[in-house]
Amino acid sequence: MKLSRQFTVFGSAVFCVVIFSLYLMLDRGHFDHPKSPRREGTFPKGQLSILQEKIDHLERLLAENNEIISNIRDSVINLSESVKDGQKNSEAINFSQGSLSELLPSASVLPAVDSEDCLFALKSGSHSSGVQMLDVYDILPFDNPDGGVWKQGFDITYNEDEWDSEPLQVFVVPHSHNDPGWLKTFDDYFRDQTQHILNNMVIKLQEDNRRKFIWSEISYFSKWWDGIDSQKRDAVKRLIKDGQFEIVTGGWVMADEASSHYFAVIDQLIEGHQWLEKNLAGVKPKSGWAVDPFGHSPTMAYLLKNAGFSNMLIQRVHYSVKKHFATQKTLEFFWRQNWDVGSSTDILCHMMPFYSYDIPHTCGPDPKICCQFDFKRLPGGRVSCPWRVPPEAIHAGNVQHRAWIILDQYRKKSKLFRTKVLLAPLGDDFRYTESSEWDQQYQNYQKLFDYMNSRPEWHVKAQFGTLSDYFEALRKESNLDEKSSNSLFPILSGDFFTYADRDHHYWSGYFTSRPFYKHLDRVLESYIRAAEILYSLALVQSSKSEKMSVFPSVDNYKLLTEARRNLGLFQHHDAITGTAKDWVVVDYGTRLFHSIMNLKKVIIDSAHLLILKDKSSYSYDTATPFLKMDDVQASQDSLPHKAVIKLTLQPRYLLIYNPTEQERFSVVSVNVNSPRVKLLSPLGKPVTVQISAVWDGATTISHEAYQISFVAHLPPLGIGVYQLLEDENSAAVLADYNLYVRNSRQEKPDRVFKIKEMQHSVDNIILENAYMKLWFSGTSGLLEKINTKKDGKNHQMKVEFAWYGTTSNRDKSGAYLFLPDGDAKPYIFTDPPTVRVAHGKIFSEVVCFFHHVTHTMRLYKVQGLEGQSLEVSNIVDIRGEYNRELAMRISSDINSQNRFYTDLNGYQIQPRLTMSKLPLQANIYPMTTMTYIQDVGVRLTLHSAQSLGVASLKNGQVEVIMDRRLMQDDNRGLGQGVQDNKITANVFRLLLERRRGTDVNEEKTPVSFPSLLSHMTSLFLNHPVIPMTANADSGVPELINTFSPLMSSMPCDMHIVNLRTIQAKVDTKPSDEAALILHRKGFDCGFLNRDMGLHCSTTQGKIKVHKLFSKFRVESLTPTSLSLMHSPPDARNISEINMSSMEINTFRIRLR
Repeated sequence: MKLSRQFTVFGSAVFCVVIFSLYLMLDRGHFDHPKSPRREGTFPKGQLSILQEKIDHLERLLAENNEIISNIRDSVINLSESVKDGQKNSEAINFSQGSLSELLPSASVLPAVDSEDCLFALKSGSHSSGVQMLDVYDILPFDNPDGGVWKQGFDITYNEDEWDSEPLQVFVVPHSHNDPGWLKTFDDYFRDQTQHILNNMVIKLQEDNRRKFIWSEISYFSKWWDGIDSQKRDAVKRLIKDGQFEIVTGGWVMADEASSHYFAVIDQLIEGHQWLEKNLAGVKPKSGWAVDPFGHSPTMAYLLKNAGFSNMLIQRVHYSVKKHFATQKTLEFFWRQNWDVGSSTDILCHMMPFYSYDIPHTCGPDPKICCQFDFKRLPGGRVSCPWRVPPEAIHAGNVQHRAWIILDQYRKKSKLFRTKVLLAPLGDDFRYTESSEWDQQYQNYQKLFDYMNSRPEWHVKAQFGTLSDYFEALRKESNLDEKSSNSLFPILSGDFFTYADRDHHYWSGYFTSRPFYKHLDRVLESYIRAAEILYSLALVQSSKSEKMSVFPSVDNYKLLTEARRNLGLFQHHDAITGTAKDWVVVDYGTRLFHSIMNLKKVIIDSAHLLILKDKSSYSYDTATPFLKMDDVQASQDSLPHKAVIKLTLQPRYLLIYNPTEQERFSVVSVNVNSPRVKLLSPLGKPVTVQISAVWDGATTISHEAYQISFVAHLPPLGIGVYQLLEDENSAAVLADYNLYVRNSRQEKPDRVFKIKEMQHSVDNIILENAYMKLWFSGTSGLLEKINTKKDGKNHQMKVEFAWYGTTSNRDKSGAYLFLPDGDAKPYIFTDPPTVRVAHGKIFSEVVCFFHHVTHTMRLYKVQGLEGQSLEVSNIVDIRGEYNRELAMRISSDINSQNRFYTDLNGYQIQPRLTMSKLPLQANIYPMTTMTYIQDVGVRLTLHSAQSLGVASLKNGQVEVIMDRRLMQDDNRGLGQGVQDNKITANVFRLLLERRRGTDVNEEKTPVSFPSLLSHMTSLFLNHPVIPMTANADSGVPELINTFSPLMSSMPCDMHIVNLRTIQAKVDTKPSDEAALILHRKGFDCGFLNRDMGLHCSTTQGKIKVHKLFSKFRVESLTPTSLSLMHSPPDARNISEINMSSMEINTFRIRLR
């Protein structure tokens, strides 16, 4: 009865909505007159255009209406489906033993997606920007003719009188590029070079107030600052105030832009900017300086703009693109995000035109001449000019001639730009170490400037400048700061991957190099975010009573700070990229590893405080922590393994922390010492458990441990407290196994598990759950086909492995470059691999044991999110190989038409086109968290838990390069190959979604978005739940059942990037404020995910602040810039957060 009533109400609601929208449409059709005034004499045409507009308008409204109706239709279908499932969910979760319902989050919880929220993806990308990088790639021939002295360019000519009306302004910007680790470790570089550069800077800039210098890496600067006296510090502050010394970017490092995740990029920006706020109050960088990252991402442009920057500079861009931009004079442009429908993301960007940021390639087009003006290379020094013409010291006898020669270079360079303001950087790696070099450069250049400026007929004004001096002059010259709409500079959208510096030397190797550490980086990111959030909440909790003040807040804040800095250091463009010397890699790895261990302590200490029932019983004991993590990593270069939890008849606490802002049903696996196990939920009810064997190799079972798996239901950002105990009549369900081995061994049956030995066969291995059915080859064990149950369709989905070699030419692949010897060769195995198939109640899996890779495909038999994608993991070991790279390839019947999509920094999606005019290595792009291919009916997404290189070289294919071992240097300065390979885990999720058929034109837009299901899958993959056990020995106090800090799940498209406690003004203490960083994700609604299993809705980006936290009160919440550097002039306490799609916003928050 109740049901039919619900239906009637719902049906009539739908009817009303439809009628009302039609009424509105007709209504708006009457009054929406075109805004432009009609010109006399074009009367009929005007009327026609009005009609035309009305019709367009109606069509648009109809389209929107269809979108809304189809959403409603989906909801109706969903409702009826959930009704058919019966009302088995009387309470939120009904844990009746043995019933399936606990594996199914209540099916009636449907994401209520606000139809307004679907419009963003539809509108986005409709605007045209001036320069779209996808089009540039389309029109460029990518030929490489000899351009004369500027090898990759062309001859530049000018007329003597071009500057008569307006003189050339030249800004020579001295800089020193300090890599925080590359050929030496961070500390060794600091000791041998960096400290001397900065010490000399203080002395030498004070000698002449016309001298200037810029610096970017705060990691080095802060280490130096800590070691200098107050007199020197005051001198530095004066130099900054007087504009002689400028901090550019001001991040912890100059971050890589291909492999880095936006979480870590933001974090290292905050770390640098917060350091500046504390130690150099009032220093707020406004210009970005990125001369060395190997390709550039628009994510960086967005983050800098959002941090309050006005300008940025980039250098490493494909030589063909540089040449094209030089001919079009588009080397200076406003960089706009692909998805921006307005212009709010525009940031002024300068692209350096030539091959390198060193002195030979920065004064003008001819390196042979520019090198003669690098006065460190004067005869008798340690470095000389490879063009065999040395510099001459400047004196009265040669100044006229030398000044004229370099002015000629300046003039030629300026012809590539739209204004008469010229930037000429003056520096290189670790320059200006010796006092003598400061004298050589500054004194000789000052003589040149003085002479040039004394010749009015030369029409030039040359001087030293900082980066901001240049940009300010540029803006003044082009009247930028007067809000004129038509700017002198073009708008550009897109990215600058994949970089080539010459010939076919594409830098796509580093997208994968040292993948072990690329994975470790993401593990650390996940831990640091979990620790920051729990610590921030525990800190508030601990201030509530005297008894809890023993919480080690200061010690743990030190550990957090160190972890932020170690993670920040690793974002450096020679660290996460995998392009440093072996021992430097070990130094980075050791830092990451120590921070992971320290963060585990922070998580445990914080969880302990938050989960106690009686907070007054809190005591802190360093020797025996109350909790411990369930995984152990033995060293910086080994994979973690699960600790074994000892069971007794006394229940033992098992805490599960959910670091995501979404309510979550996740499969959790832990190892215990006995198969006789019982698990109680937070409400004290028994939970269905699957027991799987712990294997020692492919075919031997270890009886030291048993893996138990169950579905944990966890509140957003919360902790569920489960209890484990030994129980003779355990109701746990054992997995059973089929082993496909070459020669069957008649062994005695296992005493616990059912194991069946099989011969490899032509018959398929089949796994299935409620969403899909999978066919695997009976010989290789690899996936061949997927059937999606909703529509009963079969999709070809072949997984295979392949080897790349390297060319036989002189130039071979190395840490940076990928120079393959042609297409990949299939991975051939003479004997079929051992294949182990597990069938269980919670999950089933197929594991294939190849010589170089152990490949697992796991299917979760649960409702909701985790059952809708496949978990793929590869344990890769190529340590015995010689110049080979291993790829995993997925070949489907999707008609992708050479188009594929990769994410940039886990922040946005960039469409890609595989081009036959480019060599294979140019068609490889960086993937941080996902890549997908699609046609009108389906989208296949490969989600990744680590950054790697990906490609789609044939229709319907996706491939990812998993590890590379290269025996030689690739001549980019590293001086070694990549031979320190580890046993490396690569983890993925494979998601197949049905799309609503779309028109062909939509495929051509420069923008694309994941679905909500896809976003959530990525979130869960990158932020796994964190299990902890209570130490059995310590007397166990009473705990609350669940710690649930949020009122409810955040809106589906809102992600809490971080909740990061802010430093106190003095000492290394925490303050009572935190930075709450939120990201509203853009998503595509065009997917037929009826039951997504999401427990959230979307709210047009609005959140009521008082409805955010349940255990805590928000005392104040004020908007600030991304890295906390600027407060908006009208910053005040707000009661509602309101964000547009794709925005990342930071707020200062005080909780009580």
